[in-house]
Amino acid sequence: MTHVPRSSPSLAEEDLPPLKPREKLRARGPAALSMTELIALLVGSGSAGRSGFRIARALARRSPTELATWSTARWLLTPGIGPARAAALTAAFELGRRAAELPASSAAIRGPDDVLAQVRDLSRARREHFVVLLLNARHELQCRETVSIGTLNASIVHPREVFLPAILHSAASVVLVHNHPSGDPEPSEEDLSITRRLVQVGELVGIGVLDHVIVASRGLVSLRSRRLL
Repeated sequence: MTHVPRSSPSLAEEDLPPLKPREKLRARGPAALSMTELIALLVGSGSAGRSGFRIARALARRSPTELATWSTARWLLTPGIGPARAAALTAAFELGRRAAELPASSAAIRGPDDVLAQVRDLSRARREHFVVLLLNARHELQCRETVSIGTLNASIVHPREVFLPAILHSAASVVLVHNHPSGDPEPSEEDLSITRRLVQVGELVGIGVLDHVIVASRGLVSLRSRRLL
């Protein structure tokens, strides 16, 4: 009897996960999924000749922090990602960023460690973020506001952008926070100059600046603890 070879599948077996991410999500919950599997759920079926799981596996080699900074245009540069998937991925990471900004209910800010607990995501961010923590009269966190997102080494901050959300939320005081993507939390002369200016504006509008905390991968610096505020 003549042996007829079986036709090869269109996608290699290595392109397929041992258990489909959607099934695994239902069975075990999102915490059980790997980075590749989470991205695969967003990517979907992929494109002709390139499975969604294969695309996700390539993307998972990058850090979530890096992917969170990608614009829709940057996602479109990824092979297998079209306009619809690029929009979905951009939206998913933006939702994650906003969720990270939601403060713990009535979290009291008593010192730099309490501040770090609210901005831990900034320590390894690839771009500089300037964030304001809005506090009530009991120093409880009301809201976290991202004022600006800069480049690798600079962030432009204007006093009106800092104090407008504080005024709208009737904040009693604020804590300023920004990160140094370089990994070194030591304040620059520009950091000190911006802080002095914001303290002066805070005094004028009646909203005190309690501290300015700089976070980085190698630690943090509190300007109040250094008596630079």
